Amino acid sequence: MKRIAIPITIIVVGIGWLLTVHGVLPGVNWLWVLALGLAGVLVPALLGIDKATMVIGPFLILSTIMSLLRQTDRISIDTEVPLLVIGLGVLLLVVQLTPLPHPKWLYDPIRANGES
Repeated sequence: MKRIAIPITIIVVGIGWLLTVHGVLPGVNWLWVLALGLAGVLVPALLGIDKATMVIGPFLILSTIMSLLRQTDRISIDTEVPLLVIGLGVLLLVVQLTPLPHPKWLYDPIRANGES
């Protein structure tokens, strides 16, 4: 997956740019929307599945959906931000209740051995 991440990112940026300049759903910044969504997919795909990536990836995807809804005037910023806060809280709760591993970068072998 890591080998194709950069080409896929370039393709998505190009698609977003093209949709924006051709006015597909005017008022939507497709470059931003697609890049945010792609980031949400790539985080767990490239970094693996753990408690951090299962919050970050889905949160970025939720942010993509909320951004698209706001840009198309279906919701206001006053609705978008609280929904994002609620969504983040739900994701944090879910990862605490599931047996996902902690991220490897969080692991500190010195503290795990009881040394200071």
